[in-house]
Amino acid sequence: MRRHSTQGPGRPSKGPSQRQLRAGELIRHAIVEILQREDLRDPALSGVAVTVSEVRMTPDLKQATVFCARLGASAGEGDQDSAMILALNRVAPKIRGLLGKKIDLKFTPSLEFKRDETFDEAERIRRLLARPDVSRDLAGD
Repeated sequence: MRRHSTQGPGRPSKGPSQRQLRAGELIRHAIVEILQREDLRDPALSGVAVTVSEVRMTPDLKQATVFCARLGASAGEGDQDSAMILALNRVAPKIRGLLGKKIDLKFTPSLEFKRDETFDEAERIRRLLARPDVSRDLAGD
């Protein structure tokens, strides 16, 4: 008997599979180690501490989207973050080569680095909740 698919037009898509999540965590740990220990020889990355918060894998595990943020960055420093992301995407082939030596997957995924905006969003929500009118409404509950 055929299983019903939950994906398709008008149907909600399923989240990532356990396999995608495990591979993403494996790759995240390996990329963090590479960024800490390897000299990537890009001036935009020298002296920059990078936080890799999440790696999302495609279902075939051939492409990985790596979400990064600068450690200690504050809101409004988007230009420096953009320069860091551009530099990471420039050295992505080198990182991919080093990654292939560290992980045991059939294929080493191609890497795309993107800026992680969850920290900015959390700060925006924190500031919103700290506003006097919102605090007053929350205290009334």
